[in-house]
Amino acid sequence: MGYELRVVREAPLAFSELAKAIAPAGFGLRGPDEIVTGHAGDTHVVGHWRDQVIGEPGSDWQVAQLVLLAAALGARLVGEDGESYTLRDGIVELVAGGSVVEIGKFHEMIEAGPDAWTP
Repeated sequence: MGYELRVVREAPLAFSELAKAIAPAGFGLRGPDEIVTGHAGDTHVVGHWRDQVIGEPGSDWQVAQLVLLAAALGARLVGEDGESYTLRDGIVELVAGGSVVEIGKFHEMIEAGPDAWTP
């Protein structure tokens, strides 16, 4: 199991609300718990429903998709260590301990596709 990112909201998110909100943002559901989106003609898993949305990104593309999904749900994307991932002025940022680090340009992360990070 990799590093988890969670979509967190003030008000709890019901599955029915998730299902209704994700389609306009370009996401869909596959099976009982997979949240998916397309890239280059294929469908890729972005996260899973486990009484909340959880993702284990393996690429910048997945991080960008999770940021987009969180925004569509009126939520924040939060890591295991309490850091948050945001989109500001087209840049995906990591906010932790009062510091802000730019991860990358959102459109470039999306265009790069879901190829996994290399160790």
